[in-house]
Amino acid sequence: MKTYLGIELGSTRIKAVLINEDFTIAAQGGFDWQNKFEDGFWTYSLDDVWGGLRESFASLIDDYREKYKKFPQISCIGISAMMHGYLVFDSNDNQLTPFRTWRNTTTGQAAEILTESFGFNIPQRWSVAHVYQAILNGETHVNEISFITTLAGYIHYKLTGEKALGLGDASGVFPLESNLLDYNPAMLGKFDELTLKANVKWSFRDILPKALMVGANAGNLTEAGAKLLDPTGELKGGIPLCPPEGDAGTGMVATNSIAPRTGNVSAGTSIFAMLVLERVLSRVYHEIDMVTTPTGSPVAMVHCNNCTSDFDAWVKVFGEAATRLGAQFSTTQLYDVMYSAALEGDKNGGGIVSCNYISGEHLTGFHEGRPLVVRRTDSTFTLPNFTRTLLFSAMATLKIGMDILIDNEDVKIRELLGHGGLFKTKLAGQTLMAGALNTPVAVMESAGEGGAWGIALLAAYANQHSKNESLEDFLDNKVFADSARTCIRPDAADVSGFEEYLRSYKAVLAVERAAVENL
Repeated sequence: MKTYLGIELGSTRIKAVLINEDFTIAAQGGFDWQNKFEDGFWTYSLDDVWGGLRESFASLIDDYREKYKKFPQISCIGISAMMHGYLVFDSNDNQLTPFRTWRNTTTGQAAEILTESFGFNIPQRWSVAHVYQAILNGETHVNEISFITTLAGYIHYKLTGEKALGLGDASGVFPLESNLLDYNPAMLGKFDELTLKANVKWSFRDILPKALMVGANAGNLTEAGAKLLDPTGELKGGIPLCPPEGDAGTGMVATNSIAPRTGNVSAGTSIFAMLVLERVLSRVYHEIDMVTTPTGSPVAMVHCNNCTSDFDAWVKVFGEAATRLGAQFSTTQLYDVMYSAALEGDKNGGGIVSCNYISGEHLTGFHEGRPLVVRRTDSTFTLPNFTRTLLFSAMATLKIGMDILIDNEDVKIRELLGHGGLFKTKLAGQTLMAGALNTPVAVMESAGEGGAWGIALLAAYANQHSKNESLEDFLDNKVFADSARTCIRPDAADVSGFEEYLRSYKAVLAVERAAVENL
């Protein structure tokens, strides 16, 4: 039986999924991890990367053995991970700095200069902004850079020896030229012009990984790479890999949102909406990223660094209180209670406002965050209202960005497909999101699987698709033809309640700024 392996390294969990030829899940495994804030940067150590990958793979194999009593026949592998960030290596593959993740907001000067030079929005998260900021900072390692990549690209390289990225992941490293399906040559030239005075010894094109179209053969698993994933030696080399992709691209695949006027919203540690466009935007918006689907189509991305981390912290506190009272419950039950309570709250949150900024938030101009809760003296401070406002906070910054696209660019969305942790509790996150964005929000049964399933689908496509079969046709006709899903349309009372909350939220940002400056 052929199977396809997808592994995605998310912000809080590394997840491995093995799917059958009918795209159902045969086995899965995972490993929980967290970023660290060290020396002024959010980071993960590469030792933790490999330890987590091995744990995820081992638990997946255990799951498969329990069901099928044998080691799986893996026909293709796909690797996905958090996009953007700064991973640079010298000519001997030595890591030059600790991994600087997408969560850092330390590249404002570089992002501003590059955006002006390119006439194209370069967010602080993007790899090119990290590179240029290191140059502006005069960091001594810069001239030693031989290779820059993303987390997915790094793992793919170590498994195959191939320096490559899928188009979606590559589009968050450096802008792509849609007609060429490659890095934009004019902007590459402008970058090199900017670095002349710094006497940089390399051209940016020379340190970039190849940008590959979806479905391409991106190399084969080497024997050394197999041992990195599976030290037991049961996994053998020779298995082909599809191009590595970023979590945005795999989210689009997992929700079948890669055609124009489709979109998805991924909500977990961060929250972002991906809207596939019918036309390019009329101008540059600093709040909006322009990336691509894995097929190279233009996508407007509203990305917010902060989503459920603050809510998770409050859930933990309530769980500790319940445990001290002798209650017995699972983590899933606790989350279900908290999410469901939010549906019982006042439509506007009852006069409570939460700001969930654990880290900085570029869209609203914050370099750092300070989670806070503010309430009016006449607020109705109940559990339903409190949990509702915590979840509202997770959606508020996204709404600010989405309004730019809808109000200024008249972007049309038939519906948004939701996936990620916020949608795991049935109906709760979906209902609140539909009201917050005033857009129908659909959730598929596979929503909880997210990007690991998405990259497994891309591995299956690379192995199965016929010569003239597009990814869109493959997903429509083979993967999602009979998929079950629920769609919730926005309720007028929810919409007006969230709009009232959002006005208070925007006002409370002044309090958030004071907290950052003084605490």
